[in-house]
Amino acid sequence: MKKFLETVSEEMKAAFEKAGYDRELGKVSVSNRPDLCEFQCNGAMAGAKIYKKAPIMIANEIVEQLKDSGCFSEAEAVMPGFLNLKLNPAFVKKYLEEMNQAERFGVETPGKTETIVIDYGGPNVAKPLHVGHLRPAIIGESIKRIERYVGHKVIGDVHLGDWGMPLGQIITELRERKPDLIYFDESYEGEYPEEPPFTIAELEEIYPCASGKCKKDEEYKARALQATADLQSGRRGYRAIWKHILKVSVTDLKKNYEKLDVHFDLWMGESDVDDLIPGMVEDLKKGGYAYYSDGALVVDVKEESDKKELPPCIVLKSDGAANYETTDLATILYREREFAPDAILYVVDKRQELHFVQVFRTAKKSGIARESTSLEFIGFGTMNSANGTAIKTRDGGVLRLEYLLRQIEDQMYEKIRENKELPEEEAHETARKVALAAIKYGDLSNQASKDYIFDLERFTSFEGDTGPYLLYTMVRIKSILNKYRESGKSTEGLELNVPEEKAEKELMTELAGFGAMIETAAVERAPHKVCAYVYAVANAFNSFYHGTKILSEEDEKKQQGYIALLTLTLRLLESSIELLGFEAPERM
Repeated sequence: MKKFLETVSEEMKAAFEKAGYDRELGKVSVSNRPDLCEFQCNGAMAGAKIYKKAPIMIANEIVEQLKDSGCFSEAEAVMPGFLNLKLNPAFVKKYLEEMNQAERFGVETPGKTETIVIDYGGPNVAKPLHVGHLRPAIIGESIKRIERYVGHKVIGDVHLGDWGMPLGQIITELRERKPDLIYFDESYEGEYPEEPPFTIAELEEIYPCASGKCKKDEEYKARALQATADLQSGRRGYRAIWKHILKVSVTDLKKNYEKLDVHFDLWMGESDVDDLIPGMVEDLKKGGYAYYSDGALVVDVKEESDKKELPPCIVLKSDGAANYETTDLATILYREREFAPDAILYVVDKRQELHFVQVFRTAKKSGIARESTSLEFIGFGTMNSANGTAIKTRDGGVLRLEYLLRQIEDQMYEKIRENKELPEEEAHETARKVALAAIKYGDLSNQASKDYIFDLERFTSFEGDTGPYLLYTMVRIKSILNKYRESGKSTEGLELNVPEEKAEKELMTELAGFGAMIETAAVERAPHKVCAYVYAVANAFNSFYHGTKILSEEDEKKQQGYIALLTLTLRLLESSIELLGFEAPERM
């Protein structure tokens, strides 16, 4: 089904063509003067230069062609040649009815359905999720849902950090504390215990302790580096410890991502591509792409068009060890072989852009990535506190994500408990849903690349451009529909009104923009477009609600039309917030 503005423009283009002008002049846009008209067309202004004719003359000719239009109720030529337009209410109703009946509200599947891999999350094992993990999880999850909605095949990968020096540090510290564990006996040939020799709490304490020692003690650091090398070369006992670390960490990570309603199709890490590295490195050498510089194996990635100096991509460090560039290249190689994707998207801190420029150019230059594969860096900005600094605990540490979620959930629970009608269990569940909406909408309503202030007071407000405001609007609609049903009437199969009042027409027009919004959000990988849409719809609905007697309307047919509009509004809002990764409660 054609997008709403596209359909409107088709009518205008036909009018230009009938009048003897280029039909492409008939592009219609939303009015920048809503006090004067709903839509506008500036084609007569552009046509004046082409046809050497006064723009107002062209505009008047177009108005003549639109006299019998089913799309426009008013078309006015205004000096010096603008076309001010108002839509025929019956046209708006017809379009919405078609949307209502169509699968996915008429959103068309792209001409080419793509396979897209989204790399988001990026946590390290043995470390708890903290506030820095919030943005990649929320943004990546939303992009995944949007791309799937329009019809693409999408694979979400958490991309765990599970193979570098942190693992060697943990093994070294564990050996310091528990030297008698059989994992450290190289002569041991039996089976290792199934139960790990540590809890998640112990593991999360071991890593920062070991990391701190490495910064102060060179001998300890050398042992950690050796442990890392021994792990990666296959030492049995270390591999067994590593598997325990993975099991304990991933179980905890999944629990916390579940609280965020974030889900991954793949739980792969750097270790999963380790066996691809030797062959990949050899191919880079044989192909003449990689060479040694100061002992390190590097690939030149600078291009003539670069305005800044771009350092080479280091494929192997001077000691022969792999690094993030190595594992990222091997991961691209793996994804190409397994999925042959049309695009690989990386939702990562924008400060990592140089790294990904180097990796992408190396992958393209060497053929690790096919020429047709789009490698896209979706860099997100930082989430700061009110004073502009990174969010930390009171003692200056990094704030754990689960503590932040609990804090917001508790705050929402206190607000929701003001509604004495809600039972305890429902109040807690409602608080959870509203808290998640507050966090996710607060983040996603900003363009991903921009830094933003995490203003908890604003995000949890039930007024303004916030998640709770949206949910409150949806709960209001649910309440009206429930009361209508309780009166013994059905909400099924009702027909929309031809809108008579301005607020009703404006709400219907906002709803009609769903298809264009989804297409733009998918192409631009832009969840903030969905946020802007739902906020506009919520505002339009509340204007309609405050100016319309819905349940007390005496004209039954008109009331049915109102109920049909509310039902469609709720469906569209529910579909939209599902793309953002949260849902509305039944009551608040």
